Amino acid sequence: MAGLVGLARMRGARSIAIGSGRDPASVDAVRALADGWDGEVVLELTWPETAASWMRQATRFAGADADLWIMFGPPLGWAQLTRRLLWSTPWDPARALLAAAVSDPRALDLVGRHNLTGIAGVTRAGQPWYVGADDRIVMMRGFER
Repeated sequence: MAGLVGLARMRGARSIAIGSGRDPASVDAVRALADGWDGEVVLELTWPETAASWMRQATRFAGADADLWIMFGPPLGWAQLTRRLLWSTPWDPARALLAAAVSDPRALDLVGRHNLTGIAGVTRAGQPWYVGADDRIVMMRGFER
Protein backbone atom coordinates (compact mmCIF):
# COMPACT_ATOMS: atom_id res chain seq x y z
CA MET A 1 0.00 0.00 0.00
CA ALA A 2 2.85 2.38 0.83
CA GLY A 3 4.22 1.93 -2.69
CA LEU A 4 0.91 2.91 -4.30
CA VAL A 5 0.51 5.91 -2.02
CA GLY A 6 4.07 7.02 -2.74
CA LEU A 7 3.57 6.64 -6.48
CA ALA A 8 0.29 8.58 -6.34
CA ARG A 9 1.95 11.38 -4.39
CA MET A 10 4.87 11.41 -6.81
CA ARG A 11 2.34 12.02 -9.59
CA GLY A 12 0.82 14.91 -7.64
CA ALA A 13 -2.53 13.27 -6.97
CA ARG A 14 -4.86 14.88 -4.47
CA SER A 15 -7.96 12.92 -5.43
CA ILE A 16 -8.29 9.28 -6.40
CA ALA A 17 -10.90 6.85 -7.65
CA ILE A 18 -10.36 3.28 -6.50
CA GLY A 19 -11.68 0.22 -8.32
CA SER A 20 -11.35 -3.49 -7.72
CA GLY A 21 -12.67 -6.92 -8.32
CA ARG A 22 -15.13 -8.21 -5.75
CA ASP A 23 -12.87 -10.82 -4.17
CA PRO A 24 -12.29 -10.32 -0.42
CA ALA A 25 -8.56 -9.53 -0.75
CA SER A 26 -9.17 -6.74 -3.27
CA VAL A 27 -12.09 -5.28 -1.33
CA ASP A 28 -9.94 -5.26 1.84
CA ALA A 29 -7.07 -3.60 -0.03
CA VAL A 30 -9.40 -0.89 -1.35
CA ARG A 31 -10.63 -0.22 2.16
CA ALA A 32 -7.04 0.00 3.48
CA LEU A 33 -6.01 2.42 0.73
CA ALA A 34 -9.11 4.59 1.19
CA ASP A 35 -8.56 4.70 4.96
CA GLY A 36 -4.88 5.58 4.54
CA TRP A 37 -5.22 8.17 1.77
CA ASP A 38 -4.83 11.73 3.05
CA GLY A 39 -6.56 13.30 0.04
CA GLU A 40 -10.02 12.85 -1.40
CA VAL A 41 -11.41 9.48 -2.45
CA VAL A 42 -14.05 10.43 -5.02
CA LEU A 43 -15.20 6.90 -5.84
CA GLU A 44 -14.89 3.32 -4.65
CA LEU A 45 -16.16 0.86 -7.24
CA THR A 46 -16.16 -2.92 -7.62
CA TRP A 47 -16.62 -4.98 -10.75
CA PRO A 48 -17.45 -8.66 -11.30
CA GLU A 49 -14.90 -11.18 -12.46
CA THR A 50 -17.27 -12.24 -15.25
CA ALA A 51 -20.10 -10.28 -16.83
CA ALA A 52 -21.95 -9.84 -20.09
CA SER A 53 -20.66 -6.26 -20.16
CA TRP A 54 -18.61 -4.04 -17.90
CA MET A 55 -20.10 -0.89 -19.42
CA ARG A 56 -21.87 0.38 -16.31
CA GLN A 57 -18.77 -0.03 -14.13
CA ALA A 58 -16.45 1.39 -16.82
CA THR A 59 -18.63 4.46 -17.32
CA ARG A 60 -18.80 5.18 -13.59
CA PHE A 61 -15.07 4.60 -13.07
CA ALA A 62 -13.94 6.71 -16.03
CA GLY A 63 -16.42 9.43 -15.09
CA ALA A 64 -14.96 9.90 -11.62
CA ASP A 65 -13.50 13.38 -11.25
CA ALA A 66 -10.15 12.22 -9.85
CA ASP A 67 -6.49 12.93 -10.49
CA LEU A 68 -5.74 9.19 -10.64
CA TRP A 69 -7.56 5.90 -10.96
CA ILE A 70 -6.11 3.14 -8.76
CA MET A 71 -7.01 -0.44 -9.65
CA PHE A 72 -6.83 -3.76 -7.80
CA GLY A 73 -7.15 -7.36 -9.12
CA PRO A 74 -7.88 -10.19 -9.80
CA PRO A 75 -6.30 -10.02 -13.25
CA LEU A 76 -9.07 -11.48 -15.45
CA GLY A 77 -11.83 -9.14 -14.27
CA TRP A 78 -9.38 -6.21 -14.32
CA ALA A 79 -8.47 -7.01 -17.94
CA GLN A 80 -12.13 -7.20 -18.98
CA LEU A 81 -12.96 -3.89 -17.32
CA THR A 82 -9.81 -2.24 -18.72
CA ARG A 83 -10.72 -3.30 -22.26
CA ARG A 84 -14.15 -1.76 -21.80
CA LEU A 85 -12.54 1.42 -20.42
CA LEU A 86 -10.28 1.63 -23.47
CA TRP A 87 -13.03 0.91 -26.02
CA SER A 88 -15.88 2.96 -24.57
CA THR A 89 -14.67 5.78 -22.34
CA PRO A 90 -12.15 8.65 -22.23
CA TRP A 91 -10.15 6.74 -19.58
CA ASP A 92 -6.40 7.32 -19.91
CA PRO A 93 -4.03 4.56 -18.75
CA ALA A 94 -1.36 7.19 -18.06
CA ARG A 95 -3.57 8.38 -15.17
CA ALA A 96 -3.96 4.89 -13.69
CA LEU A 97 -2.00 2.98 -11.06
CA LEU A 98 -2.13 -0.77 -10.53
CA ALA A 99 -1.78 -2.77 -7.35
CA ALA A 100 0.54 -5.76 -7.28
CA ALA A 101 -2.05 -8.38 -8.30
CA VAL A 102 -2.50 -6.71 -11.68
CA SER A 103 1.11 -5.53 -12.02
CA ASP A 104 2.21 -8.89 -13.39
CA PRO A 105 3.27 -8.74 -17.06
CA ARG A 106 0.85 -11.60 -17.82
CA ALA A 107 -2.05 -9.49 -16.54
CA LEU A 108 -0.95 -6.53 -18.67
CA ASP A 109 -0.67 -8.81 -21.69
CA LEU A 110 -4.35 -9.78 -21.31
CA VAL A 111 -5.14 -6.21 -22.40
CA GLY A 112 -2.04 -5.68 -24.55
CA ARG A 113 0.78 -3.48 -23.34
CA HIS A 114 0.52 -1.42 -26.52
CA ASN A 115 -2.85 -0.24 -25.17
CA LEU A 116 -1.44 0.69 -21.76
CA THR A 117 1.34 3.19 -22.42
CA GLY A 118 1.99 5.23 -19.28
CA ILE A 119 0.12 2.98 -16.87
CA ALA A 120 2.11 2.44 -13.69
CA GLY A 121 2.00 0.30 -10.60
CA VAL A 122 3.92 -1.47 -7.90
CA THR A 123 5.17 -5.03 -7.67
CA ARG A 124 4.46 -7.25 -4.66
CA ALA A 125 7.80 -6.03 -3.24
CA GLY A 126 6.64 -2.41 -3.60
CA GLN A 127 8.91 -1.59 -6.57
CA PRO A 128 7.30 0.95 -8.91
CA TRP A 129 7.18 0.45 -12.69
CA TYR A 130 5.45 1.88 -15.75
CA VAL A 131 4.76 0.83 -19.32
CA GLY A 132 6.97 2.86 -21.66
CA ALA A 133 6.22 4.04 -25.17
CA ASP A 134 7.94 0.92 -26.55
CA ASP A 135 5.49 -1.37 -24.64
CA ARG A 136 8.24 -2.41 -22.21
CA ILE A 137 7.85 -2.47 -18.46
CA VAL A 138 10.30 0.03 -17.00
CA MET A 139 11.30 -0.37 -13.36
CA MET A 140 11.66 2.96 -11.59
CA ARG A 141 14.80 3.55 -9.54
CA GLY A 142 15.46 5.94 -6.69
CA PHE A 143 11.85 5.81 -5.58
CA GLU A 144 11.10 7.10 -2.09
CA ARG A 145 7.99 5.80 -0.37
